[in-house]
Amino acid sequence: MGIRNFKLSAPVLALLLAGTACHTDQKQGRLPAAQANAPALAAVRGAVPQTDPAPITPDQAQIAPQPNPDPVAELIVNAEKEYQAGEEKFKTGDLEAAKRNFDRAVDMLSQRPAEVRSDERIEHELDRVLEAVNRPELAALQSDSPEPKQKAEPAPIDEVNDVTPPVDPNVKAQAEAEIKGTHSELPLMLTDQVAGFINYFSTTRGHETLQHALERGGRYRGMIESSLREQGVPQELIYLAQAESGFHPLALSRVGARGMWQFMASRARGYGLQHNLWVDERQDPEKSTRAAAHHLKDLYNQFGDWYLAMAAYNSGPGTVQSAVKRTGYADFWELYRRNVLPKETRNYVPIILAVTIMAKNPSQYGLDDIIPEQPVPYDAVKIDYSVDLRLVAQCIDVSPSTLQDLNPSLLRLTTPKNQTFELRLPAGTRERYLAAIEAIPPQMRVWWRYHEVAEGDTLASIARTYRTSPQAIVKENHLLAGDDLKAESKLIVPIPPGKHAATEDGATYARHTTRYRVRRGDTVQTVADNFSLPPTMIRRWNHLRGDSLRGRRIVYVHLPVTPSTLPKEQLVTSKSKSDRDLRPAAQRIVQRHKVQPGETLISIATTHHTTVEALKRDNGDLPMLRPGMVILIRSVR
Repeated sequence: MGIRNFKLSAPVLALLLAGTACHTDQKQGRLPAAQANAPALAAVRGAVPQTDPAPITPDQAQIAPQPNPDPVAELIVNAEKEYQAGEEKFKTGDLEAAKRNFDRAVDMLSQRPAEVRSDERIEHELDRVLEAVNRPELAALQSDSPEPKQKAEPAPIDEVNDVTPPVDPNVKAQAEAEIKGTHSELPLMLTDQVAGFINYFSTTRGHETLQHALERGGRYRGMIESSLREQGVPQELIYLAQAESGFHPLALSRVGARGMWQFMASRARGYGLQHNLWVDERQDPEKSTRAAAHHLKDLYNQFGDWYLAMAAYNSGPGTVQSAVKRTGYADFWELYRRNVLPKETRNYVPIILAVTIMAKNPSQYGLDDIIPEQPVPYDAVKIDYSVDLRLVAQCIDVSPSTLQDLNPSLLRLTTPKNQTFELRLPAGTRERYLAAIEAIPPQMRVWWRYHEVAEGDTLASIARTYRTSPQAIVKENHLLAGDDLKAESKLIVPIPPGKHAATEDGATYARHTTRYRVRRGDTVQTVADNFSLPPTMIRRWNHLRGDSLRGRRIVYVHLPVTPSTLPKEQLVTSKSKSDRDLRPAAQRIVQRHKVQPGETLISIATTHHTTVEALKRDNGDLPMLRPGMVILIRSVR
């Protein structure tokens, strides 16, 4: 139909790009004013260039009418620019930034003005963009690892930045007295803003946030202090990480900053932190700390002031440099008074100073009974293969969450493919892991598992649990006929790639997009129910925020392709015939199929070479599939 190949012609695209090009900023009174209508703009907007004052006669106007502006074409061009920007960022591995560009492209097209809402060209472009922008996420879901992305934690700095705390005169007076006897490599200044945040962190909610962060910070304190010392950065800037993330490696801010030191992706790359579909080193406490210390020292060398360095760490050196240049003041508090910094940056330095003053005077603020977490020792193994952390956990008898905690840079429960990775294991388990993993073929270390035999286990029950066959387990473990399974012994369980143990979450989705035409009364939930899909996936694939499908004509879905691997009973019938199938009964096979999570009528029909209509006919019209249901499948041989 040509929907996905819809493109603007080169001349129209060139004209529209000319009309939307960025203008150079000009200072008033120093440069001549720009022309009201440049020739390229006139061609797009239908305006008459003012550089030619010759009058146009009525006859000429009828012969050569000026073109009308085309808001649809301009909207498509702007959306396409966002989409192409997202494509470039995705290629460099900056997935968060790419997603923001893609979202803006979709928003432009889906929230179009009323006067162009019915134009089919926009529908075509929205179809094309929506289908394309799902590919990065689908690529991650369809990777060799079935595991979804790691869950992030909200960054505490977002909540605190939204607060405008009042100043308590008593709190301020107490803090002023304490500062005089407080030793600090970072200059400590008490202003009303700092006193306000001391008051906030003294209240129940703020105090709880501060206390938990100080407890967690004990785990990383020695490592952070060493990195700051190496770069010549004041030790008190450890509290920058406390204010930013509460020392949580998985902290994620609302603008996409990530990790304990809240690096944006572009800045992280500049300091050597890797980020791809598998690993985000912004979440590695040691690597991100070294990068942050280096970055802070660079900012201090640029501005010659630690307060300005902190402000630049938050909003970027260009923002602070511009504020200094505009005002002529290289002083944070002067920039604060003149309101030339972003609000979050104006709060940022006072927040860090407030946390520093309180942490250095714990008894004054009810923080002296905190028990800091201790550093967690670990063994490191450098590997060049991809392995699932659940298999690693089975090799050394720990939980997968323990391994995730030791390896927070992993975005999934799988180590990267085609690159080396330093896998961290609980202290004392390195040799045990190496011995156990040796028995698993390298190419199967994402899929296969170890199983500890329990009382009552049989080969058949284990095979059902892991969706494999008893014969495969016998072969890989060199078992003999009649061998008894010994409780607490371990078996290698070979699971075919693409299939998952019944005890593990994970779904596999088709790469091909299915277009579902929205009907009256449809919602995200009803579509999800129809396809046995999670509503969150429907929203994600279609860039939807709520449950409404108002205004949408097409919804994109990727059908589940998790096949059933449970044994299916085949029954040959000799007498019964359906009203529509008059072939000999001996040529028809009747199967009982147990519906698995994620399966749909379409996927079942495709797997068994039948039709949705036949499934409905043979099973009483099937109003809704539910996992665990048993349905009849009659296939003709």
